[in-house]
Amino acid sequence: MSDHISPDEFAALWAEARSLYFAKGFPPYASPAWRELHPDDPARLAAALAAAELWRKYGDEQALLAWFRDVTARGYTAEGKSAAELAELRKAKPPHQLTATPGWPPIRIPGGNGRYLTYDEGRAAA
Repeated sequence: MSDHISPDEFAALWAEARSLYFAKGFPPYASPAWRELHPDDPARLAAALAAAELWRKYGDEQALLAWFRDVTARGYTAEGKSAAELAELRKAKPPHQLTATPGWPPIRIPGGNGRYLTYDEGRAAA
């Protein structure tokens, strides 16, 4: 085997690797199946291209997965709140109690069948 490949061979290798990359017809980079491929196999280059693109987009995948495992094991979400805190936030809140305010016009009571909340001489009346 020669240490050098011709430009035509390189172009053919690149074109086939690119086709495999877009068709997803290659084993994952550094997997046992990838290591068994011949060094000149275009599938090897396609897997390397895919790994490089993932690194460009997402950075260190193993570190990211380790962070997710660590956060999940501690029971925290990405927002830094525990599962118990999130459950508490999901609970229904009591309805807001409307109060009449001096100087404001009457307020129609939602769902009150046309009733209004008015302020009457120092006390609220519905």
